[in-house]
This record gives sequence, structure tokens and C-alpha cells, in this order.
Amino acid sequence: MPSIRLLKKEINNDIGELIEEIYLWELSNPKGDLVKSEKLIDEAINAFDNLMLKINAVKGGEKKKQFKTIEKERQKIMSSLLKKSAEL
Repeated sequence: MPSIRLLKKEINNDIGELIEEIYLWELSNPKGDLVKSEKLIDEAINAFDNLMLKINAVKGGEKKKQFKTIEKERQKIMSSLLKKSAEL
């Protein structure tokens, strides 16, 4: 990752787009299981909060390694959230 700001922006955009997709799904499927979709939104928000906390807690000499780990975790979380979103 070239910068912390870019990583934060990517996380914000990814999570924001996912939540927007879920809201659109809810609007187009009013008889769908809204409890599941709301839980998924909550899970996405919690993932965002946790990733931001990890980014802000990075200290020490091996920052690059720590940010790479966070980036891998972001990809894993987004993959999981997208799968759950597709199951709605």
C-alpha cells in the first residue's frame, strides 16, 4: 500500500459500496429476509470499525509488514461479506 490514507479510503469505499448494495437489495425485495440483510450491514460496519482500529494502532519499526497484514485481512473480510451478500 502506498499510503495509510489510500488504505483507509479503499476500506471505506468497499464497505460503503457493499452497504449500498444491501440497501438496494432491501428496496427491491421488500418481502425478503430483512433481518439477514440488517445483520450483514451490522457485520460490515463492525468490520470497518475493527480494520480502522487496527490501522490506527500500527506502531513500531515494521509498519509495512503490519499494513500488508491488514490489507490481506481486508481482502478476506470483503470476500466473506460479498459471499454473504450474494446469498441474500
